[in-house]
Parts: sequence; structure tokens; C-alpha cells
Amino acid sequence: METTQPKARHRRRRLGLTVGIPLATATAVGMSYGGAFGVFGEDARPTAAAATTGPAWAREVADGFASVNALGQNGTYGGRDGAIVTVKTLADLEKYATAPKPYVIVVAGTITMNPKGREIKVASDKTIVGAGTSGHIVGGGFFLGQGVHNVIIRNLTIRDSYAGTWNDKDHDWDAIQMDGAHHVWIDHNNLRNMADGLIDSRKDTTYLTVSWNQLKNGNKAFGIGWTDHVTADITIHHNWFHETEQRNPSTDNVAHAHLYNNFLQDDPDSSITSSYGNYARGGTKMVLENSYFEGMNNPVIKDGTAALVQRGNVFVDTTGRNESGGTAFDPTTYYRYTLDAAADVPSKVKSGAGPRPAFGRAATTPSAAAATTLTVAKDGSGTYKTVQAAVDAVPAGNPSRVVISVKPGTYRETVDVPASKPHITIQGSGTSRKDTVIVYGNAAGTRKPDGSGTYGTPGSATVAVRSDDSQLRNLSVSNDFDEAANQSLNGHQAVAVLTAADRIVLDGVIVTGDQDTLEMETAAPDKPGRVYVTNSYVVGNVDFIFGRATAVIDQSVITLKKRWNGTSAGYITAPSTPAGRNGILINRSTVNGDVAASSFHLGRNWHPGGDKTVDPQATIRNSNLSAAIKGTPWTDMGGFAWKDDRFAEYMNTGPGAGPKSAERPHLTDAQAASHEVSQWLGGWTP
Repeated sequence: METTQPKARHRRRRLGLTVGIPLATATAVGMSYGGAFGVFGEDARPTAAAATTGPAWAREVADGFASVNALGQNGTYGGRDGAIVTVKTLADLEKYATAPKPYVIVVAGTITMNPKGREIKVASDKTIVGAGTSGHIVGGGFFLGQGVHNVIIRNLTIRDSYAGTWNDKDHDWDAIQMDGAHHVWIDHNNLRNMADGLIDSRKDTTYLTVSWNQLKNGNKAFGIGWTDHVTADITIHHNWFHETEQRNPSTDNVAHAHLYNNFLQDDPDSSITSSYGNYARGGTKMVLENSYFEGMNNPVIKDGTAALVQRGNVFVDTTGRNESGGTAFDPTTYYRYTLDAAADVPSKVKSGAGPRPAFGRAATTPSAAAATTLTVAKDGSGTYKTVQAAVDAVPAGNPSRVVISVKPGTYRETVDVPASKPHITIQGSGTSRKDTVIVYGNAAGTRKPDGSGTYGTPGSATVAVRSDDSQLRNLSVSNDFDEAANQSLNGHQAVAVLTAADRIVLDGVIVTGDQDTLEMETAAPDKPGRVYVTNSYVVGNVDFIFGRATAVIDQSVITLKKRWNGTSAGYITAPSTPAGRNGILINRSTVNGDVAASSFHLGRNWHPGGDKTVDPQATIRNSNLSAAIKGTPWTDMGGFAWKDDRFAEYMNTGPGAGPKSAERPHLTDAQAASHEVSQWLGGWTP
């Protein structure tokens, strides 16, 4: 931005094995079925959904132990023989979930539990599925009691019953709790930020399959046991355990525990540190195959009474106990499956786990065309040697996605994706976002080679994305302009990533700079520009997350960096939001960095060129703030008072968080309900 004011611990190895994908699973990544399906409300008439009709996702059945015929139940198929109903209210969800008849229940929006911590008691023969990525259960979850069977919970985001105590022993508020249930399939969900467990499988719950879920941001991820009996049979595969401290899972007295192709990841420099990974306790017999452990403490542990057989697992930057021993069992005795290569697990699970846009929708709309892939490799082994050459090769007006797959290496170039080329994904093909780096060093005051002037702030960007529905994934983008060596230059703003379009996704990226690192704009002041940043790192020191776009920074790390002269001072956000629009939302993220205490503001209000019509907005919520944050975290800019604009916090933690005051506005619970990701992005579900 233009202003006259001053402006990782883990190493990755690439290892691999060779095998395929589960034969029994019916949840293949990449299915697509089109638009919304179902009926709404108390007076609606449900639509028949017999086993041979209806959308494909409503007919799909579980794999693993949930597929085994036992206890009078032939596999797990949920409510497929009942009606499909679509619900948008807590009353309707509870009505159909507790009904004695089979139902396929499509959750088509955000449903908030009342009171907080409420768990709906699900009856047998139910499928509960989110409509695309819009199905959210907030502040509570589901309970499956003794004898409840044939239940599918799929494609939902279940979140935010967290009550402010990390290792909470007073609030038994789980996302999904099962006490003595059988034949249950938990698949493709995002479970996070709960008061107690994300999943609890208790009291002899058996014939359970847990697959393709994201279990994130919790003290207790997945506990199994609470029984002296050794009878339960459980399959756990292709799940992403990310930033969870314990129970990953903890498996107590399980007769047959088959864990394979899971990804357990503990990020460096975050506020959450893993206690342990997979744990075989009591009389458990566990088979653990082709899983990938990254940064975990005590990745695999067992009791002296448990049996644990390891095969083909990969361990990267792990520490502490890594154990095996005893004789377990042969899973192929019970069901068929085939393994993915362990080296492929991070990319497959990160891209495939969690809610899928296809699920919960009708099969009447043709699926989107398969993406075209262009390969970039600086050594000449790809189709193109530079990223820009691949962008240039995409025809204007391309109607479907083009993936530009960039092989590992450092690409010193600028990249500009023009507005005429939508649906472009630039994606690193390495196992880590650190493997593929795009870097350049222009600043606002750098003169253009043709002598036509200087670049200006937006023109300094290393990567500029100007086309709608475009993405950056699994790579690093840096602006390495050297401020110390260019003190005489007028204009030190140096953008790493510029977005100037609508529906932009940055997923699994590192964005690094000093001043003005991440600029998020719109194509024009009167046009929308929504940006979703997740699972990423943003590094900088002055106004380094800024612009007029509606932007969400979700589940990411914001790293504060010292100035060129070694001093600590700066501002994280500088929104220039148009009146009547949403600005910058930082959600469930961590602010850290090697800077002095009380040296950084959360943000300041940018009125470009003295524009009095803009109404800057930034909200920081449910995030961990380091001691670097000032006790009065917001400040004025350019003669405009921040209190006249829109700045607030909600439920932040850490030494940099502080109580509500006149200098530190906090949202009420009611206000916070309109500052959720889904509401912020206005109907777009990235």
C-alpha cells in the first residue's frame, strides 16, 4: 500500500513406497453431482430415496470394518432406504435424526446448537450429510447411544464448542460421541475446536470406519475405549490429524484396530504441540500401515500389554517414542483394501480429506470437466521452464480448470495471471510447500526496465492473480527486496502475492515479505473480491495483510518479522474495505515471530488517498496471539481515527490477547455469529 510512514523449524525428506487406493471404498475423491437436493422445513414432503434410486452419494456404503456383516446388520448404508430431507434449522435436524424411520438428512447451512454443547441423539438407519461444503454444526455435535447402528455422518463441518479451557475436564462436548453403537461410518468431515474430543468411540462401539476426515485444532482428537472388554473392530484410514495434542487416536482395548494411510502433522512454530500420535493401549491389537508422521512427538507408542505391528510408515522430523511389537492380525481376513504409497499420503489426504462439494447434492447436473494440467520444471523435464510461460499458454476465456503443476525448485520470476484466464491453479508438486519457491525482488519504487516509471505497490508483486476462481497451492511465494541495501529508494512496499479478483484460494502456501506482503484487492472498487487463505503462513512487518477485498485468513500462521534495521515495530492488517462490505477476518490462526514484546499492532485503518467513503474492517477471532501484540492493538492511519471504522476481536487466547475495553473492542456472541467464515464469504464455499 502507498504510505509515507515507515514501514521453520522442520526439514522435510521425500520418501516413498508403492501401492494403490482402497478397493472397498465408495468415497473416491473427485466425484461431482451438481446442485442442491432435498426439501425444507416442517411442512415439506420428503422425497423417496430407495437403494436403487437417488443421487450416488445417498447409495454409497462404508468400507473397512463398518462394511462387515455382523450383529444382524449387513454393512453400513445409513438411511438410503428412506427419504431425503434437507434441513436448515436445529429443530428439523433433531426431528429427522431422532426419528424411528430411515432418513438421508442433508444439512444445507449453519446450524448452531442451543444450548452450547448439545449433542443430538441420533437414531439408527440415518445418513447425515452436508450439502457441499455448506453444512456446519456449531457449538455441539452428535451422540450415538447403546445399540444405535447403521449410521453415516458425512461431509459436515462440526466445530467450536470450545469453552476456553484447553484440556477441558468439565465440558464433555464432543463433535461425535458413540457409546455402545455399531456399524457407523464417519467420513469426509472437518472436526475442530471442540471442548472435549473431536471423536469419542466408547463402551464397546464396534464395526466402525473413520475415513477421509480432517481432525484439527483440538486438545483431544479421537479417543477409543472406556471399557474392559476387548471386542471392538475399527478401521481408521486417510484422515488428517493436524494440530491436535493427544488421542491421535488413543486406542484402548480394541480387538482389531486397523490404521492406514493417515497423515499426522504437527506444524512448527505453532501454539499446539503433540504429546503423542498413534497409541495402542491395554489389550489392543493394532496394524499400522503406510501412514505419514510429520513433526510429531512420540509418533507411535504402545503399552506392554498391547500388540502393534508397523509396516511401511514414514516419519519426518519426529522425536521420542516410536514403538512396535507383538502379533496382531491380518486385515484382509475381514475385508479387501489396497494401500496408497506412504510418500503420497500428505498430498492425497490434504487434498481429499474433509467436506467435498459433490456430496449432499443432486445427480442431475453434469459434473465439471476434468482439469487440464500443464507441467513446469526449470530443468526442462516439464512442458514449460517458467511458470509465466505456462500461464501464457492458457487460452483466454478458458471455461474449466487448468492446473499448472510446478516441480520443486526455485523460480526467480514474476508471474501475472490476467483477468481473461479464470480457473487457474498454480500448484507445487513437491511433498512440502517449501519445495517449490517463486521469488522476485521488485519494490514500489523500483524503476521498470523500459524506463516508463516505477512499478508502484501492486506492480511490485512477485505473483499477481487477477482472474476469478483461481488458486495457489502447496508452494512458497516471496518478495526478497533488500530494504537495507536500498535506503535511498523512495517506495519500499514490496508485494509477494497480489489478488485482484473474486473467489481466490490460497491453500498450503508460504507468503513472505517485509512491507505489504499480501495485497488483496478487487478488480475494481465496485466489484466483489473474496479471498480464502487456509493452512498457510504469511510473514511480514508493516501492513502486510491489506487491501479492499473480503478476505479470510483461516487456520494459518501469521509470523511477525523485524524491520530491515533489526527493530521490532509494525502492523499486521491495513484494510481499506468499501462501505457495506466485509473486510479482513483472521480466524483460528496463530500470531508469532521473533520480535519484541508489545511491538506490533493488529492493524490500522487505510483510507487510500484520503478516501472518506471507505469503511475499513478487520476482525481477529479464536486465534492465539503472541506477546508481541500491543495492549492497545489498533491505531489510526493517515489522519483517520480507527474507532470510526470497524475493528474487533473475539475469543482470542495467548499472551497477546486482552480483555474488552474502549481501546480493545470485543464482539458479543450474537455479533460473532455474523463473523463466521461462511457468512463472511457470502454464499461462496471454497
